[in-house]
Amino acid sequence: MLNVIKQLKIDKRIRVGYGAAFLLLLISFILTLYANKQLIEQTKTINRTNTIISYLENLISGLKDAETGVRGYFLIKDKTYLDTYQSGIKTTDSIFFSLKTAYTTSYKQQKDIDNLKGLIKKKYALMKYGLQYFRDHDFMMSDTQINITYQGKYVMDSIRSLIQSMQNGEKNLLIKKTNVLDSRYYAMTTFIVTSLVLAFVFALYGLITYSMENKARKLADKKVIEFQEQLKLRINQLDNANKELIQMRRIEKFAATGRIARNIAHEVRNPLTNIDLAMGQIKSEIPIMDENFSILFDMVTRNSKRINQLITELLNATRFSELNNQPFLINNLLDDALKLAKDRIDLKQIKVKKKYSENMHTIFCDKEKVIIALLNIIVNGVEAIEKEKGIITINTREEKGKCVLEIIDNGIGMDKETQGKLFEPYFTTKQNGNGLGLANTQNIILNHKGSIYVESEPGVGTTFIIRFDFLKDNF
Repeated sequence: MLNVIKQLKIDKRIRVGYGAAFLLLLISFILTLYANKQLIEQTKTINRTNTIISYLENLISGLKDAETGVRGYFLIKDKTYLDTYQSGIKTTDSIFFSLKTAYTTSYKQQKDIDNLKGLIKKKYALMKYGLQYFRDHDFMMSDTQINITYQGKYVMDSIRSLIQSMQNGEKNLLIKKTNVLDSRYYAMTTFIVTSLVLAFVFALYGLITYSMENKARKLADKKVIEFQEQLKLRINQLDNANKELIQMRRIEKFAATGRIARNIAHEVRNPLTNIDLAMGQIKSEIPIMDENFSILFDMVTRNSKRINQLITELLNATRFSELNNQPFLINNLLDDALKLAKDRIDLKQIKVKKKYSENMHTIFCDKEKVIIALLNIIVNGVEAIEKEKGIITINTREEKGKCVLEIIDNGIGMDKETQGKLFEPYFTTKQNGNGLGLANTQNIILNHKGSIYVESEPGVGTTFIIRFDFLKDNF
């Protein structure tokens, strides 16, 4: 009981340590965000001030250019000098609009803008009047012209003085905001550093306390992980054993089906032979046969052949046959099967994705029979896929010393009950199927000492997994 109480106290100290550290870090983070916000505002103020100063410099520069052009025209009497005068007017108007947009709506700033606008208009009016007077008096300088020039100089000096005042006002405003921000930044920096130091102390306190209790927890976690690994291993072993058991049951069922098929074939073919002989004898002894008798004789003969054919197909699908084994690359066998199914695949506009292993796998097999087995699986996949939406994926790889191939479709899938009966002779879900295709496929693969499994989910698709021994395992 005392140990439990001590443990609770330790847990409380850990919570207090980490909680205090987190709280201080949170406060520091909030203050940092606030400082960043102030810094962003300050940056905007600096940018606005620099922009206004730049606009004012460009404004005075445009006026100087215009004034220089007018003076050049007075001296040289060349109209090209007036180009700078005209461009100066346009530049000044554009800059003045941008400047007014950049300024705030305070009374003093608006008053300065209005005064500056009036002075600039007056300056341009004087230059315009001087140019007109100069032209009207035969391009000769006079006392009136000189007086206009002095007036223009006075206005220009007033413009410079006002622009200098406006720039100084922006700079002073920026200095005030910077001083306020610096004082706040210093106070916040001090608090943040102190908070971080305290947070570090609290976090270290919580870490030390946690480390003392973490050893036993790690040991317990290690045991849990070891138990989980053992559990996974056991599950895998049970899964493999279950697959082997299913394979053994499938082989036993296949062998039992073969025995039953051979017995049925023996018991059915003898009466069929007698029926065929009797029908032949009767037919030969009737010299003249009307149309009804002929139809009945043909019906008996046709159905007798059909029964015999079904028995032959059943025997072929359930007995081990002699194999003409030779070495072949599994990837090539798959390509040959796909070529045979190409018309069906193209008809439904199905995409085929090949994910073959780079290491070509060679198996020892009867080529014709293996291609038939693969073709049966591919055709079943094609028939289960909806038109224009189908994908068949074929993978080959090496797994645990076996050559593994997967044929995957995104068709309608199958439920568990259908999967359990899939390889049984005469079991089919197709309207026109005979139920011997996959039974024959299983027969061929088992004949090659291979294995076949099926995984499927309704509405998702079906995967056939086939394993063969490599060529080296067959010698």
